Amino acid sequence: MKYVTPLLITSSLVLAGCAKKAPEELPPAPAGTTEPTAPPPSGPGYAPGSQGDFIANTMADRILFELDSYTVDSEDKTILQSQAQWLAQHPNARITIEGHADERGTRDYNLALGERRANAAKNYLASLGVSPGRMTTVSYGKERPEALGSNEAAWAQNRRAVTVVID
Repeated sequence: MKYVTPLLITSSLVLAGCAKKAPEELPPAPAGTTEPTAPPPSGPGYAPGSQGDFIANTMADRILFELDSYTVDSEDKTILQSQAQWLAQHPNARITIEGHADERGTRDYNLALGERRANAAKNYLASLGVSPGRMTTVSYGKERPEALGSNEAAWAQNRRAVTVVID
């Protein structure tokens, strides 16, 4: 019995060292895109057709999804309608729609879910008259979280599709 306590303490310390830790640094954004979480440039105005102009003149650059869903709800439709209006005013602007998922699920599942989310946003924008030729999609799955953490608040922010203006 006297050996049980040291054994339990040693086991606990070993297991604590194996805990999953959040990455210190996120992967870089792909070449040719603007970092979606970066704030728009400061100053009195933004270059017409830029990401800063897009963020300043639309309701949001992202829509959020429920768990395991890629359904565009009424709130998402309102945001995408404001994006479509901005795109109509900037006919030469091209966008990439990034699909993301929270950390739950396998890498492959989350990449597929992120792709479905990006395509759902793209399809809705196309239904509003935005040319599909102006839009590309990419899925990051769970690889580029907006919020770090293993709780519902973080997961809710990570289930998203983000519209990025291509420079």
